[in-house]
Amino acid sequence: MNQTNNDTASSAVKEAAPPLFATNYHIYINHTDAGGIVYHANHLVFFENCRRDWFTKIGINGYFLENDNGQVQHFVVSQAALQYRQAIFLDEVINVRIDKVELRPASIIFYQSIYRAQSATLLSSAKIVIACVQNQLSTSATSPSSKDKSDIITPVANVASVRPVRVPKSLCLVIDQAIATHESKH
Repeated sequence: MNQTNNDTASSAVKEAAPPLFATNYHIYINHTDAGGIVYHANHLVFFENCRRDWFTKIGINGYFLENDNGQVQHFVVSQAALQYRQAIFLDEVINVRIDKVELRPASIIFYQSIYRAQSATLLSSAKIVIACVQNQLSTSATSPSSKDKSDIITPVANVASVRPVRVPKSLCLVIDQAIATHESKH
């Protein structure tokens, strides 16, 4: 092969950008079906664990956030598009990655992937959108039995009152900083 063909061949093979975050997980029996293959829904679990570990690494409590007005917000998965490429087996070590993050006004889009740690073989990939929401909780007084006349105040979630809200500015700043730091290193 001449030099021109070598240049063309090497330019056709794109180098994958290093992930924004990556961590290894061991596959245990509780992750698998009876055949020792990771149950398909557990890919979502590994993606979730990776996002949570990344949030922890950059100093964010990823479950509950306080907005500028002191109201509590949290994230829910609003969309998930997965592509399964190869099976994951019992006792393997996988490398779960956050390849890219896009901030939107009321959501965060994660592009994630799972690789076999030893061979760097792509096992699955996903685009997962998490929406920032705020629950509107109300309280109701209930009496557990006719013998006990004391009222118990219980928070009751009204499903209709869960509403999308803007991602807190403080969270956007931390994520932007983490992305910028990663990009400056690579």
